[in-house]
Amino acid sequence: MAPQPPRVLVSALLWALNLFLSLPGPVCLQAFPPPHSPPPPEPHPCHTCRALVDSFYKVGASAPRGRGPAERLLEGLERTIRDNFGGGNTAWEEEKLSKYKDSETRLVEVLEGVCSKSDFECHRLLELSEELVESWWFHKQQEAPDLFQWLCSDSLKLCCPAGTFGPSCLPCFGPCARCSGPEESQCLQCKKGWALHHLKCVDIDECGTERANCRANQFCVNMEGAYECRDCARACLGCMGAGPGRCKKCSPGYQQVGSKCLDVDECETVVCPGENEKCENTEGGYRCICTQGYKQVEGICVKEQIPESAGFFSEMTEDELVVLQQMFFGVIICALATLAAKGDLVFTAIFIGAVAAMTGYWLSERSDRVLEGFIKGK
Repeated sequence: MAPQPPRVLVSALLWALNLFLSLPGPVCLQAFPPPHSPPPPEPHPCHTCRALVDSFYKVGASAPRGRGPAERLLEGLERTIRDNFGGGNTAWEEEKLSKYKDSETRLVEVLEGVCSKSDFECHRLLELSEELVESWWFHKQQEAPDLFQWLCSDSLKLCCPAGTFGPSCLPCFGPCARCSGPEESQCLQCKKGWALHHLKCVDIDECGTERANCRANQFCVNMEGAYECRDCARACLGCMGAGPGRCKKCSPGYQQVGSKCLDVDECETVVCPGENEKCENTEGGYRCICTQGYKQVEGICVKEQIPESAGFFSEMTEDELVVLQQMFFGVIICALATLAAKGDLVFTAIFIGAVAAMTGYWLSERSDRVLEGFIKGK
């Protein structure tokens, strides 16, 4: 007969087994739930609008029916640019209806393929902005060729204008066309004339990189974001900078003295051939002029005629002088008559003589001619 285990041991084993079975389950066998991943963030409305515009121009989800695989690659505007109304008589349709390029038919075909079937945000934005897109298509293309700027920035206000950032559209740092913040080192795209280097916009030296387009007799001056073409000095035939000391070659009439192109004084060696002429040096040349007291007439220096000084009555005609004399004599006779009226015998005699002389003059043939001309206003 086999030995029996002690009752105390059996009781202990039963108690341990009962305790084990009363537990909710082995901790080591419990399955841990998978970590909860947050839902993907919704795209920014500006990004959605930009993607819609890009798709409008280039990316479409489907092509018009009846097209082959190669043509299905040309989607959006690129896809439909060679389509027509499909009525068979394209020439008549373009003449009577409108050109397919700007037609409603083409717009509908483009809008049908702008958003993919699973892109809910794109479909929602297209539904909200469809009337605006139609308005741009039919009325605004010429004045606002940039659909993104017109739709996303100006009309829907979903995107900041170029050169700004953030919800409040704060300005970027000077040369930044796009940025992530206001600092110099937060540029994403640079304006024309600047290059992006380690998120900073660095000025492009157009003069040093031969990007400038200046004429042969000009030199380039680099400026921030641009350059300027300035004329060389008159002494230079081509130059590398301002002034006669930066000439590549001297112009005619100049000679190189040291590092500068200086004017040549031709009058030291040139003798003017004409009589009464003298040489006058000019910048880059010379000219022959008449000496003092002479003037040039038909290429010849002739002596100047000094006009005689004219008298006070030099410009009066003879008849006008006669009338002036008569007026003078009339004043004298009136003065004598006044003195004679006072009883002075001397002045009375003079007055009678003057009256007699004037009477004789007026009765003469000359007086008649002068009087007639004066009365007629000649």
